[in-house]
Amino acid sequence: MKTKRFGVSLDENLVDSFDAFIAKHHFPNRSQAIGFLIQKNLTEEKWEENREVAGAIVLVYDHHRRELQNRSTHIQHDFHHLVLSVQHVHLDHHNCLETIAVKGRARELAEFSDRLIGIKGVMYGKLVMCSL
Repeated sequence: MKTKRFGVSLDENLVDSFDAFIAKHHFPNRSQAIGFLIQKNLTEEKWEENREVAGAIVLVYDHHRRELQNRSTHIQHDFHHLVLSVQHVHLDHHNCLETIAVKGRARELAEFSDRLIGIKGVMYGKLVMCSL
């Protein structure tokens, strides 16, 4: 990948806030932080335009909750064309963490994750998407 250099002029207060952001998120330099923010915004545009994206749905739930795993499996079968892989981890005697790698149109991935996160007994759920 070829690197291009360019200059940026910003208000001093904005630069101070940006430097605080860089320190908080442990970026090695301003260039890395700018690249991250540009990529993040480009990805969000793709979500809004319903373009193809990839990502992961993360769920934490009590596997003893009645019918939770059956409901999750049925929903995953309804959206099977989006699922790349599923990883299931036992956190302790009651709690499981499931990571579902996904790829497809942004709105459909959001609908899929909303259905999973909405299952009674899911304690935590989040969809993370990135542009392709």
